[in-house]
Amino acid sequence: MSTEEEIHEFGRVWAAAEERGDTEVLAGLVADGFRLVGPLGFVLDRDLWLGRYTGGGLVTEKLNWTDVEVRDFGSTAVAIGVHDQLATHQGNPVNGRFRATHVLVHEDDRWRLAGIHLSPIGGPPPFATGAAPGGDGR
Repeated sequence: MSTEEEIHEFGRVWAAAEERGDTEVLAGLVADGFRLVGPLGFVLDRDLWLGRYTGGGLVTEKLNWTDVEVRDFGSTAVAIGVHDQLATHQGNPVNGRFRATHVLVHEDDRWRLAGIHLSPIGGPPPFATGAAPGGDGR
């Protein structure tokens, strides 16, 4: 299986675990130094990220990770895609469509998430030249 295929499969497992709120599976998918940068710039370490589901704080009804482009750097891979979610946090809607960058490291013969960075998807500013429509950048 190619790195790209492995990362796509990893993404399916990760998204399904998020939808189930399965912190045991999620804990096994992330590296010890994992960090998430949320769409508003907040940072969660591994324990805070896993703790989102404690006591029903976060409920993810749907999470799709699509349009994923994987770049293989040997023991590191960078995957950029679209993270589309229907969710609530402490009863408040946190639905969104974000550009998601996943940084994965290959350790102990498997891929683990070292970081996720989420950014709201918007178009390029009107003064930008050469930017692809829809903020794609590709």
